Amino acid sequence: MKALTFTLINPPEERLDLSILTPSTLAELTRNEIAKLRIGTSRRPASVGDLFKITGSDPANIIFEGGHSRFDGVASGMTGGSIRLVGDAGNQIARAMTGGSLYIDGSVGRHAGSGMTGGRVEIRGNAGDNVGGPLAGEITGMDGGVLIIRGKAGDYAGDRLRRGTIALCKGCGDYPGYRMIAGTIVILGRSGIMPGYLMKRGTLLFDRQPEHLSPTFLPCGEPDSPFAGLLDRYLISEKITDRALLGARPGKFAGDNAVSGKGEILYRKKGR
Repeated sequence: MKALTFTLINPPEERLDLSILTPSTLAELTRNEIAKLRIGTSRRPASVGDLFKITGSDPANIIFEGGHSRFDGVASGMTGGSIRLVGDAGNQIARAMTGGSLYIDGSVGRHAGSGMTGGRVEIRGNAGDNVGGPLAGEITGMDGGVLIIRGKAGDYAGDRLRRGTIALCKGCGDYPGYRMIAGTIVILGRSGIMPGYLMKRGTLLFDRQPEHLSPTFLPCGEPDSPFAGLLDRYLISEKITDRALLGARPGKFAGDNAVSGKGEILYRKKGR
């Protein structure tokens, strides 16, 4: 069967909530029923058929041909299958995702992967603030899965990360790993100020010595680390990097000692 494909006819005039267009929610619907689904957020919301031409018949594999920064909630609540979006997307993509795969061939807005507990997300472009971070009033952020940003991320990436892996392949803004509870964040390229600020546990990985650390992080030298080798193999297997990131003896900082101080920052030493 050919993938269920949504081809954008005209750019939307309102923000769209595309959270209903996932493999599990469309599995039992006909094309006519899908076309009538309301996805607009205005007082007179647009339906799927107003904005997209629908072709194909396999809801386990969904393709969006054409994207827009007003496409909010793409793959939100997704439990399985695959979604590919050719273009940009808006806020809260992969929100509360538990399984499956999402690939976006463009950039996305704020709170990508918020509440995510499983699955794999790959963004070819950039991402806004709060990648993997909680919404207002929530206690924890991302709690599982793999989230890869091939471009640059904004501020507060990985806020309250509890579990899973976030990879930022062209750096990020300020406060990556802010209030981190556990999990792993990989940062390739430059980051802004205060990485790992108020982190309790977890691991931040850098391809260079991070700048502008809080003074409550303590240098730990270059300890032998079998764990670093395991991390390197994992990153290569997930295609986050194509070679070892840390090596056998990475540099290390421990912190944040302003809280529990059980987190760590590992980085590749210059010249290795």
